[in-house]
Amino acid sequence: MDGVTLTFHLAGINNQNFLMRDEETGSFWQQISGRAISGPLAGKTLRLIHCDELTFALWKTELSLSGSKNWSVMKDVAAFVPEYSPNDWDVKMKRQRTVISHAEPGLGARDLMLGVHAGGAAKAFPYEIVRREKLILDQVGTEPVLVVLGVDGESVRAFSRTLPGGAGVADFYRITEQGGFLVDSIGGSRWDFRGCASDGPLKGSCLTAIEILKDYWFDWREYNPATTVFGMPDRR
Repeated sequence: MDGVTLTFHLAGINNQNFLMRDEETGSFWQQISGRAISGPLAGKTLRLIHCDELTFALWKTELSLSGSKNWSVMKDVAAFVPEYSPNDWDVKMKRQRTVISHAEPGLGARDLMLGVHAGGAAKAFPYEIVRREKLILDQVGTEPVLVVLGVDGESVRAFSRTLPGGAGVADFYRITEQGGFLVDSIGGSRWDFRGCASDGPLKGSCLTAIEILKDYWFDWREYNPATTVFGMPDRR
């Protein structure tokens, strides 16, 4: 931040959202936004680095396809393994009470959402709906978006539906033929889960990725009060 490398520590919880404090200035930062909410750097926002939440198997498959050798895996720290959360922590957490709820018909406080900021707007896509539908074509603000489930049935990515090179805004369809995952409605190019065309007129080009934040409904709504929800009427 401003040329200074900051060192962060867990400082507390605000409305069940992780708070960080940096050693260098003593500023407090929010996990969900990367924004400093108090201290000398209040108002500053950390630069978001793109990341995907993938299953390990899918991640390894994509590494193999890319031929990349520059990767590493964070291993367990043996001394602290007994303190790690169990594999079913999310099942138990869903039953835990929340400090805030933002009750909505048909939505539970701990329903998992895939939050998207695009086109000057915020929208939440219920994770279970995405898993069921597998592919969703939608509009977030001014941005036409594609939300798609990976072949593993768990991993999710989002992309702009505006094709590279000014080819237009496309619809997409899932396919099962070898060498493809998606096909677009304009030129019939085939696209893989990384958002890159493996065949067709746009072979070698890639869609613009859109960041996804997997979050509980209560937390996403708290920090995105104007959000809409896929499949639900606009509350405004």
